[in-house]
Amino acid sequence: MNKFEQLLRVNHIKVTPQRLRIVEELYGHVHMSIDELYQAIKKKFPTISLATIYKNINAMIEKGFILEVQIPNQKSKYELVKPSHSHVVCQTCGKVEDITLDLDTIAHKAANLTHYQIKEEALVLSGLCPACKAG
Repeated sequence: MNKFEQLLRVNHIKVTPQRLRIVEELYGHVHMSIDELYQAIKKKFPTISLATIYKNINAMIEKGFILEVQIPNQKSKYELVKPSHSHVVCQTCGKVEDITLDLDTIAHKAANLTHYQIKEEALVLSGLCPACKAG
């Protein structure tokens, strides 16, 4: 049993060849859109449908195994769930990177200012990556 199969089993997700491939792709590329996943997986499973990708992604999101990263003005990206982190996205090329920030402090301050009970923390910063900044 490989590590991706173990990851699925530990998270009580039925192991299928398609799900294994989704996990392998996300593990290797970190942030991918559904279209990017579909194109990558079609190389190994030429008959797979886009609906199958959506169905599997949604099943893994429901199990808390995959996270949907909603990025303003872009298609959502998906990643394997990992410790709390934020994202920085390039406005030019669309590259997404993880960044660790103290979200607890930000959430606490937001709760104090708004009197909201904060249930979820998600932060996406945007700018220019070093490659796009260099021109």
